[in-house]
Amino acid sequence: MTEPRQRTDSITAPLWHSIFRRIWLASLLSNLGILIQGVGAAWAMTQMTSEADKVALVQTALMLPVMLISMPAGAIADMHDRRIVALVSLAIALVGATTLTVLAWLNLVTPNILLALCFVVGSGMALFGPAWQSSVSEQVPAETLPAAVALNGISYNIARSFGPAIGGIVVASAGAVAAFAANAVLYLPLLVVLFLWNRVTEPSRLPRERLNRAMVSGVRYITNSPSIKIVLTRTMVTGIIGGSVSALMPLVARDLLHGGAQTYGIMLGAFGMGAVVGALNISQIRSRLSGEAAVRACALSMGAAIAAVALSKEPVITAAALVVAGAAWMLAVALFNIGVQLSAPRWVAGRSLAAFQAAIAGGIAIGSWGWGRITDIGGVETALLISAGLMLLSPLLGIWLRMPRVGARNEDASEALADPEVQLQLTARSGPLVVEIEYRVAQDNARAFHNVMQDVQLSRQRNGAYGWSIARDIADPELWTERYHCPTWLDFLRQRNRATQAERELHQKAMDFHIGPDPVRVRRMLERPFGSVRWKDETPDRAAREVIPVVATAAGAAGNST
Repeated sequence: MTEPRQRTDSITAPLWHSIFRRIWLASLLSNLGILIQGVGAAWAMTQMTSEADKVALVQTALMLPVMLISMPAGAIADMHDRRIVALVSLAIALVGATTLTVLAWLNLVTPNILLALCFVVGSGMALFGPAWQSSVSEQVPAETLPAAVALNGISYNIARSFGPAIGGIVVASAGAVAAFAANAVLYLPLLVVLFLWNRVTEPSRLPRERLNRAMVSGVRYITNSPSIKIVLTRTMVTGIIGGSVSALMPLVARDLLHGGAQTYGIMLGAFGMGAVVGALNISQIRSRLSGEAAVRACALSMGAAIAAVALSKEPVITAAALVVAGAAWMLAVALFNIGVQLSAPRWVAGRSLAAFQAAIAGGIAIGSWGWGRITDIGGVETALLISAGLMLLSPLLGIWLRMPRVGARNEDASEALADPEVQLQLTARSGPLVVEIEYRVAQDNARAFHNVMQDVQLSRQRNGAYGWSIARDIADPELWTERYHCPTWLDFLRQRNRATQAERELHQKAMDFHIGPDPVRVRRMLERPFGSVRWKDETPDRAAREVIPVVATAAGAAGNST
């Protein structure tokens, strides 16, 4: 049938899936609520104090949690049911918004209380972000995931286009209390939709990691994944340079266009509408351009638009330039987001997306501070022109940090590996474990084998291996030994089952270099063997609680025994 193909290729394809459609519509309302509250909080602060830094701290209180708890939030999203994490996160934000509403209604809000409760709301949404984004792949098929990511960007930018205006109307007609109440009420649809979502989970046979270990595992995965490191670096650079637009927008309206709050609102709306246009065209851009070419086009377009904003003195020209800048900004961010989502396997998706959030938020935060300092020295026009120049030069990064080719999602392997045969009574904490794999490789293939093993090294390390090495026997040049450590038996079981299908194919590629009548030899050894042998009798139920069940397999089997 042609209809499903048309739906797959369309930006609206994910909306044909009911669970995504319901969550998307509800998230649009919650995004509107956040922005309406932001207007109300800023207005309430201006009524309570004349200090400009306190007014500016309202946005800081809402955004700072993204920087502070993004990685723990990503680890929690990967460790627990993402639906439950999302519900708890929204409940935290709802409690903060409701408390703020009640205290404002009773005239008990002070500047510090306002900032504290904005921080609570921001913390709830920062915890919600990784769980929500990483669950998108569970709501739609892999082929529509890029469109789903783009639609989530559209959701926020629709809210950003209309939310401040709606918030201004609400505050003008009913006061800041109504804005706080509106935010609290607009959380409810998303809470209800997530509560009714019958998410299908696949329980792991292995116990979940502790939070600190999960965070370390996430950092190790990212640092050993060249594609994700490239995307995150390009994301932060784009955030630092492009952050000039949002940071200096009020000054553009006041100093370059000589307008007031209304002019500022129009310019903000133009940027938001441009972002919506960009998100609507993400599928066409991805189908026509490679990832690197698309990011370069976005950078060049945004650089030219920022220069036009700096030089323009006419609101119409500035608004048109901001539409272009908004479209290019949204396309670039969506391309980076898609790159991370399709590069990370499911077990670490939340942590990878948390790193992406930290990269974009950190880039904007650093850039905003830097552009503010430059503006103090040279003025708004000079700062924007410098930003435009750097943005036009940023595609040169592609020479060293070329955007990775993004295809289908880096899917988990189709089936879990059976545990290797053991003769010791192991517990989850037994270790460290040393794994040695012996290959016999023809000397003519030595260089090609070594090159493949460099990719194997990254694969082992990002999944949990430590101290990896590859050595060649000087007395027998055909004999190679791969060696790595895992801290415990449980860490080893996790490490060997985290490999994606592509990584298993890579391991098999290394195995294919092996020659000779005997299979690849695999040895697994404990560095502290006496700590793993039970010298005293223990009660059967205690031993049963501590021992990880194993399934016997043929010792030394080449393909699945590492």
